[in-house]
Order: sequence, then structure tokens, then C-alpha cells
Amino acid sequence: MEKIVINGGAPLRGEVEISGFKNAALPIIYACVLVRDKCIIENVPNVLDINRSFEILRGMGATIKTIDRTTVEIDCTNVVSGTSDYSLVRRLRGSYYLLGAEFGRFGKARVAYPGGCDFGVRPIDQHIKGFKALGGEVITDGGYIEISTKIGRAKGTNIFFDMVTVGATLNVMLAAVLGEGTTIIENAAREPHIVDCANFLNSCGAKISGAGSDIIKIRGVSELHGCRYAIIPDMIEAGSFMVAAAATRGDVTVTNVIPKHLESITAKLEEVGVSVEEFDDSIRVSVDGPLRPTNVKTLPYPGFPTDMHPQMCAFLTTVQGVSFINESIYDNRFKYVQELKRMNAAVKVEGRMVTIEGGVTLSAAPLVAVDLRGGIAVIIAALTCSGQSEVTDIHLIERGYDDLVGKLKQLGADIKKVYVPDPVALKKAN
Repeated sequence: MEKIVINGGAPLRGEVEISGFKNAALPIIYACVLVRDKCIIENVPNVLDINRSFEILRGMGATIKTIDRTTVEIDCTNVVSGTSDYSLVRRLRGSYYLLGAEFGRFGKARVAYPGGCDFGVRPIDQHIKGFKALGGEVITDGGYIEISTKIGRAKGTNIFFDMVTVGATLNVMLAAVLGEGTTIIENAAREPHIVDCANFLNSCGAKISGAGSDIIKIRGVSELHGCRYAIIPDMIEAGSFMVAAAATRGDVTVTNVIPKHLESITAKLEEVGVSVEEFDDSIRVSVDGPLRPTNVKTLPYPGFPTDMHPQMCAFLTTVQGVSFINESIYDNRFKYVQELKRMNAAVKVEGRMVTIEGGVTLSAAPLVAVDLRGGIAVIIAALTCSGQSEVTDIHLIERGYDDLVGKLKQLGADIKKVYVPDPVALKKAN
């Protein structure tokens, strides 16, 4: 076990380089199952969800070689359908991309229900709707989802999603790319990582158009070939550092970013009074004047991302006045609020609305990372207040942040990771 120890109260200053986007890397890694060839993937973040995905694919027969810290070669030529490890698949949400990838390549799939952070009900009914529309017969039994088809491959069709869903949009894309005929997805999600996955597949010989709009057209092809491809930068990691800079009243330049992907975050920070300067592939965030409260509503891209909600809440606790955050994506993404209250934050949850009475002096405290984004939120809060805070369950943060402690140290934070003996293991040893 490990924990993060923070002595806060100092502004973050300097330059930090953003890693590849975990949410883009995951579907692309599983998309390699569709390719009977070698794919070289660059700008891969070194985070737990990615490493677990490599374990899953290796267990299915893939060969994965590390070329350097951020580059891997993936060869899924010998992958066997339906052989993914149940316990590993259950440890991350993105493992559900195996369903679309197996169905797309083999015309069948068998994958355990996915895991991931718990912020309430996160159904996969739209995924199943898509698979059925493509000709799949879907059975859910014994903790597994199984798909089969009589013609041995997906059959092109028109699919209209009942709601905007990133995961289902990507999964149908994966399932349809080697299918028979043309598939049209309407009410598709528009996130940058959907565009990134489509670009990767097109680099392998797929015929996908419209990614980034609400209508995506996939013309099925008979096979895909290997390619070399670089993952886009992580807009949520970038946004997290932007908000941390503002919360600590610092001056930070985040590099290796695509500023367009960050427009909703930039706009909201500027509304609060934060100075944001955009360059070709970097953004500078600083605070040189008074800040004011604001209202935030999370929305599908290009709206304000739900994955930035907890971080923004932590920041707004430092801004004098009353702010509101309306969470429109998930029913229950508020477990982190109890951790902020440990620090004396005046934060209240009613339904899907968070009310923040900002300007109250926060106090250092022992904290828990309740999930990935809630974990980074309490770290941001701890950086803003004097005294020593400790954050446990940091494996949840490391699911999605590459070398977080090292990057914060680089910006002048007094932060370190400390090994903590597991009391259960110690008891067994004695």
C-alpha cells in the first residue's frame, strides 16, 4: 500500500508536459484485436488501466513489446476470442471495448461485465442495443456478456442511440469496422477520443467518416493492416493541472496539449477571473487578480466535462462567494464531497447539484481517494492549504494519472509517495 503526503500552501509554478489520453488509448489498444498484424502505438500513458489492459490482451494471446516508456508494439494476430481474464476485466471500465473488438473480428464475444469507478448506475444497454442492431444475439449470464451471430460477422445497419454515449459509440464502431455493408450511427458522441479511435482505424485501412459529429458512417472492410499511431494528449490531465494552478494561485504552463479540446475548461476558468493564454500546443494558466464564483453544468463534449467536475469543485472552495455545479451525466458523482468536508469546506449536495460556499479556509486532513477524479480533487484541495495532508487509496488516482507526484514536484509542490505496510498482510505474516 502507498499514500501521498502533501505539505500544501505554496503556489504551483513552472512547466509540465501532459501524457497521452487514457480514454483515447484504451479503445485503441482494444481495437488492435481487430488487426492481424503489428501496431506501434506512441504517446501511451503509463497508468494502471493501460497496464491492466496489456495484461488482459497478453492473456488472450497477444504479443506486446515495450519500445520505450511511451511506445509499445501490439501484435494481436494470435488472440483467441472469449479468453479474457475475468478478474482483470472486472477491474476497469474500459475493458468493455473487448466486446466490440471480439464481435468485430470473430463474429462472437464473451467478456465479463466491466468494473471501474463507482458513481452510480452506468448501464451498457446502449452498447447491447448496438450489438443487436448489428445482428448479434446477446446473452448476459453468470457475470459475462456473450455475443454470437449466425453470419459470422456484424451486419451493417442504421443505429440511433437513445442518449449520447461515448462507450457505446466506440463499441459499435469497433464491431462494425469489419462488418458486412455500411453502418450509420446517429446521435453519436463527439468526444476527441472518438475521433482519435476513428483515425487509428482508418490508418489501419478502415473506412470511417463523420467522427467528431453526431453522425458516423462506417463502411465495412474485409481486413485491417498494422500502422504506427500516436495517442492524443490527455485533456483531463491537462485540465486538472490548469485547475490546480488556479486553485494554488500559481503560474503554470501545460505543454503537449491541443487547446481546442480544452475550450470549455478555459472558458470557465476565464469566467472565474483566471488568466489563460493559449499557444500552438501549450496553455499558460495564472492568477493575477480577484476571482469570482460561477455556475458549472457538466455536458457531453464540447460542453464542460463530467471528468473535471470534482477538480472544479475543489478549486471553487477557494473562491469567495457561492458557486454551483450541476452534474448532468452521472447520478452519484459526489463521494469526494465528504472528503472536502473533512478539510472544512462548505459544500452541500442536493440531488445532482453541488453548492459551494467558497472562501472558507481549508485545513489539512487525512483524506481518501474515493475514485479517480475525486482523488485528484482532494489532492488539489490539499495543495491549497497549509499543513500536512495524507491521501490513501491512491491506486485509484494512478488508474489515470501518469507520474502525478513527479509532475507536481516539478511544479514546486512539497509532495511525496510513501509506502504504508498493509495491516492485514502484517497480521498474516505474524
